[in-house]
Amino acid sequence: MSRQFGLIGFPISHSFSGRYFKDKFKKENFPDCHYDLFPLPHIQEFDALLKNNRDLEGLNVTIPYKIAILPFLHELSAEAKAIGAVNCIKLKNGFLTGYNTDAEAFIAILKSYKRPAQNKAIVFGSGGAAKAVCFALQTLEIEFILVARSPHTNFVSSITYKELMPGRFESHPLVINCTPVGMASILERELPIPYEGIGLQNTFIDLIYNPPQTVMMKKMMDLGAEVHNGYEMLCLQAEISWKIWNGIKGEEKPRIM
Repeated sequence: MSRQFGLIGFPISHSFSGRYFKDKFKKENFPDCHYDLFPLPHIQEFDALLKNNRDLEGLNVTIPYKIAILPFLHELSAEAKAIGAVNCIKLKNGFLTGYNTDAEAFIAILKSYKRPAQNKAIVFGSGGAAKAVCFALQTLEIEFILVARSPHTNFVSSITYKELMPGRFESHPLVINCTPVGMASILERELPIPYEGIGLQNTFIDLIYNPPQTVMMKKMMDLGAEVHNGYEMLCLQAEISWKIWNGIKGEEKPRIM
């Protein structure tokens, strides 16, 4: 019997997940498993997708639907509920449970990237990925400032890009880009930030993986910062999703919405 999994988002033509799972299924000998890309120009098309693909067992969710997908789900895991965003869905007997694998994956890579003195962070963005990263930072008791195009009252410390001063990069040496700015499919290549504040004290983590080195990563590297892209995090997310879909992980009782 064929097992079907996939990815929803828009655009997703250069998706990491499709290639990753295709290679995984071949390498680990899962000939009955298939992973398909489902580009949805509008989230309202999600119900039709389910009706036309009744064998779906699991879905990954990417930009711009990590928050917009919430009303379509029956339950959320405790972590997804706390974060307020979903990037993994388990489908069983018509029942949809949402999970968030971003936070767990980010915690794992942060433990390997972060230097001992880096206990304060700057987070760019306010979407689903940023919510998961902020949750991870709170879990690790790392103080952070959220920087977005407009202030967000649901965060203790939130400022706009215009309010971001160069000195912040010295007091908050961890810098994390959770926006799509810099992606190959996005025209905007960099955020309006004061690069003159960047130096050897900084570690810059860009959640983007395509291109492998963004304009912001190159600028940060040239100024002496240690830089990382999002590839390793995506690999971890994919493996956590696989465990959830196969009942190896995430079987704790979800919180009812």
